Amino acid sequence: MLESIFTACSTLAMLGWAALIFRPRHRQAHLLAAVVIPFAIGVVYLVLIARHFGRSAGGFGSLSDVALLFSNPAMLLAGWVHYLAFDLFIGAWETRDAQRHGIPHLLLVPCLMLTFLFGPIGLLSYWGLRTWRTRSLQLTVEP
Repeated sequence: MLESIFTACSTLAMLGWAALIFRPRHRQAHLLAAVVIPFAIGVVYLVLIARHFGRSAGGFGSLSDVALLFSNPAMLLAGWVHYLAFDLFIGAWETRDAQRHGIPHLLLVPCLMLTFLFGPIGLLSYWGLRTWRTRSLQLTVEP
């Protein structure tokens, strides 16, 4: 069962990343990657946490507690889907923000790939690209 959930969530996330890379300006594709898929994966995360968190040893108080928590396959899966949902959401934000600032999509794609593979490193790379292209360190978006 857990393996099937892993496969389904990973496949959904890959569809979202494909939409961001290959159809970045398509409204429905972006909605799928930015909202629908992270929401669906978030529901899976909620169910996993509700069913397994209180029943698992470990916690978040120390590195050894986290290791113990993630020794439970259901909690390890919860951690994985947490990454899938949040990294995809950040990738969708990067895509929208790059479009707002006129950053060419081909320059964004390596940042998206890094965000998919290494989360915060991809976000840092996008911030670097954005700063270089806009000549500004300002990270807020004016309405």
